[in-house]
Amino acid sequence: MTTVAELLIEAIADHGTTEVWGVVGDALNPVTDAIRREDRLTWMGVRHEEVAAFAAGAQAQLTGRLGVCMGTVGPGAVHLLNGLYDAKKSHAPVLAIVGQVPRAEIGSDFFQEVDNDVLFADVSVFSATVTDPAQLPTLVEQAGNAALQQRGVAVLTLPGDVGGLDLPSGTRVPRFVTDDPPAAPVADALRAAVDAISSADKVTLLVGQGARQARAEVLELAERLGAPMVVALKGKEGFDHENPYEVGQSGLLGNPATTLALETCDLLLMVGTDFPYKDFYPSGKTVVQIDRDGTHIGRRHPVDHAVVGDARLAVGAMLPHLERRESRGHLEHARAAYEKWQELQQHFVDPDYEKKPAGFLRRKVDNPERRIRPELLAGLVDRHAAPDAVFTTDTGMATTWLSRFVRIDRDRRLLGSFNLGSMANALPQALGAQALDRHRQVVAFCGDGGLTMLMGDLITAVTHDLPVKLVVFDNGRLGMVKLEMEQVGMAEYGTVLDNPDLARVAEAIGMRGIRVEDPHDLDDAVRRALAHDGPVLLDVVTNPDEIAVPSKPTLEQGWGFAIAKAKEMVISPE
Repeated sequence: MTTVAELLIEAIADHGTTEVWGVVGDALNPVTDAIRREDRLTWMGVRHEEVAAFAAGAQAQLTGRLGVCMGTVGPGAVHLLNGLYDAKKSHAPVLAIVGQVPRAEIGSDFFQEVDNDVLFADVSVFSATVTDPAQLPTLVEQAGNAALQQRGVAVLTLPGDVGGLDLPSGTRVPRFVTDDPPAAPVADALRAAVDAISSADKVTLLVGQGARQARAEVLELAERLGAPMVVALKGKEGFDHENPYEVGQSGLLGNPATTLALETCDLLLMVGTDFPYKDFYPSGKTVVQIDRDGTHIGRRHPVDHAVVGDARLAVGAMLPHLERRESRGHLEHARAAYEKWQELQQHFVDPDYEKKPAGFLRRKVDNPERRIRPELLAGLVDRHAAPDAVFTTDTGMATTWLSRFVRIDRDRRLLGSFNLGSMANALPQALGAQALDRHRQVVAFCGDGGLTMLMGDLITAVTHDLPVKLVVFDNGRLGMVKLEMEQVGMAEYGTVLDNPDLARVAEAIGMRGIRVEDPHDLDDAVRRALAHDGPVLLDVVTNPDEIAVPSKPTLEQGWGFAIAKAKEMVISPE
């Protein structure tokens, strides 16, 4: 005989999932016992269910397979929510197995009971409660297929008296549909888009994650049109290397070249991107948008020509109808601005920057305590990290420094909470990535606020021997919030973090800890951290007043920042 829990776990293992993340608990004990007896699966116990959901979501994004996490009755299920929302907004196929009170007690306000159907209604593409063994394998298949085909979260609830029930002999094992054939665009839409592109004098591309599988076609498109390419943050995977058309990111992560490329074009061609920041789109341009999901088209910026379909098929179909343009002025102008900006940024990746005239003057203004500049840390990690490293990054200033100083080359991968914007994602996503391959380098760019929010799961890295490299930008601040306050003229308040020596905390847990306070010690410390064969936390004390100027700064932001600094001179940030 086979139980409900055993059949569920067999289906997950047959699919190719290799880990299940969660915290053990009574309602799901039959499930964890089934995992114990399934050689193809490993139980990854964590200290907080939010970590389980983030880790499962990371695995789903890296593999395309189901990421699986578990949370038992009530609080265990609730704790999954934030990581599941990140999976939802990252379009990651995740199966959450959650507990429930025994069937006879459902609806009685029993101890720990919550209404899972209501709790998960917004975050899930599918949610169901198994109340009878006869519902399997249909419900399991529906859950897995919904997550895989709709690229979202499926929730399967097991009451405490269901997981251990026997199934009739010969009950078939559920199977999931993994095929997701690319959709070809409509010919008329393609023709209209080609005509608009051909009529435009200057074209700029805005390229995102959805174009990653169309790299060759998109690069050929840029070559034919002489078009500079603004790359969305998630588009760094695929377009951050060997790309002579790239001019960097836009928005708060951007630079003057992206503004130039966007503002001086006649036509903006968006390929596989849902870039959300409306203020950074140019006005008065013809806009063509290519996206596999028609609901994404036009929701950020008005679109003149919509092409619904796979980016590779759409761009490939356009290329035979677009002639190569001899004029390269638009591209060359934007590229020159980008290369100049990059050259200026490289000044910060120099431990002696502040001894030189420009750096000395700047230190007097924004770094009187001579803390390490975060740009130097990011640049050194990029220099010494493996060519196939997986990077995760916390939301906030850590992402800014990664965006500007880390190249996601051909074999590197990048994960972050780029759509939900949660704190504390880098550590759990790194755990998920590392569990897939313990021999591949995984580097997490952690903010000190993010790391300390889920610091208990440093223990998880040690317990499961996951050799993650945790790089902490320890500036004693919620840095992005501080910057947001100052840009509108507020003195920073509530942003100061009373951090311990994080390297010593790591050592106490059993992890290698390295703390750096002198920029001249940083290069060697980064080398040692990345070469260490186990988990390591590199605690780098960085400058809390470092400013990342956006691609399109406004006079109001500059004036607000000046006012804020004046207030901070007379008001304690505490």
